Amino acid sequence: MELKLTQTQTNKKKKAKSFMEWSWILILLFFGLSFIDIRFAYLGFLCMIAPIALAISGKGKIHCSHYCPRGSFFGKFLSFVSMKNSLPSFMTTKWFKYTLFVTMFTSFGFCFYQMGIGVENVASAVLNMMIRSSLIGMIIGIVFMPRSWCKICPMGLVAGLIKENRKVRTLMQ
Repeated sequence: MELKLTQTQTNKKKKAKSFMEWSWILILLFFGLSFIDIRFAYLGFLCMIAPIALAISGKGKIHCSHYCPRGSFFGKFLSFVSMKNSLPSFMTTKWFKYTLFVTMFTSFGFCFYQMGIGVENVASAVLNMMIRSSLIGMIIGIVFMPRSWCKICPMGLVAGLIKENRKVRTLMQ
């Protein structure tokens, strides 16, 4: 049986795909601008807020699959150097994802504690976390599949939890 997409569905798929084709530029702009003026690092909060906001609005993990600049970057560039191994199954367990989430945000909290609260200090902590997570994602993407980070990303985990919670609440009503 052949499935036909309506013109609207086809246009939506093209639009979403085209965004992922170029959104990698945003992560490069983020790092470039942040190194020029540290205050631009506040834009890193968008990487944390966007997937949560979309999940809360009922769109699930659409940020991860259609909009994430980091995922776009990994998919576009790491595909040339990736060993394309499968991600070990233990890395896709909830235990591993929760541990990574707690580790990343504990590290983020320590950065605040060490640097103190101030405009440039908070921005430095955000930039520090963005650099760390990007480097970890690059290493994982080179050793495994290019977008393997996307399977364990802490913000994707939170978006997924929100999506699951919305499903449970809908079923209970």
